[in-house]
Amino acid sequence: MEAEYYREYSDNLKQEIEFKRYGHAGKPVIFIPCQDGRFFDFENFHMTDVWAPWIESGQVMVFSVDTIDRETWSDFWGNARWRIERYESWIRCITDELVPFIADIANTRNGWDGQPGVLVTGCSLGAAHAANLFFRRPDLFDSVLALSGLYNSEYGFGTYMDDLVYFNSPVHYLGGMPEDHPYIEQYNQKRIIICCGQGPWEKPEYTRQLQSVLEQKGIHAWVDYWGYDCSHDWPWWYRQMEYFIPRLLED
Repeated sequence: MEAEYYREYSDNLKQEIEFKRYGHAGKPVIFIPCQDGRFFDFENFHMTDVWAPWIESGQVMVFSVDTIDRETWSDFWGNARWRIERYESWIRCITDELVPFIADIANTRNGWDGQPGVLVTGCSLGAAHAANLFFRRPDLFDSVLALSGLYNSEYGFGTYMDDLVYFNSPVHYLGGMPEDHPYIEQYNQKRIIICCGQGPWEKPEYTRQLQSVLEQKGIHAWVDYWGYDCSHDWPWWYRQMEYFIPRLLED
């Protein structure tokens, strides 16, 4: 499996960012680690083994990125406005800096031209970030796979709400989206898979809340609930990834 480590300066974050590419060709995928995670979690937690058949066959290139959760969603006692501004800088880092970087590599490796569709995925809080990126920028992301996610701002910000918190809380901004908003048509041309177990440490109520909003707005998504034996842990995320990846890559 071809792999390459990158360390690049982000103008948005005003610091260097680290990420790693796995694969030599294929559809670009951004993997966002769990809460407080680092780019190397994709490899250290053996998610590379799950994705290996599609990576080694040249169907996908996975880019595993860093979070800044410790400064934002996990810093419960920090200044809420500062934290959400910092998180918005991370969002812009991904959309305005990392995605163009990835697109250039994908076009070069595949002989493509233009803006390739990017699949964004993650588990737990990584799923929240993945869903938020997809719903915020359907012009960049053509598919999302979110496993065991949290889709409103209450987890990180409690009852605090301002303009930036609102626009980083999918349940809120999708719920307030006009039914004729052009994004809805874009969402319905793409692939959305939201999955959650119902066993230990899972919180399916967050997924049900998002599902309700999607249904109200006519946004087509595959929302899947696994059984009461399905816990909030890596072994189940491995099984879910293996199940859903082929369905996201099929023509």
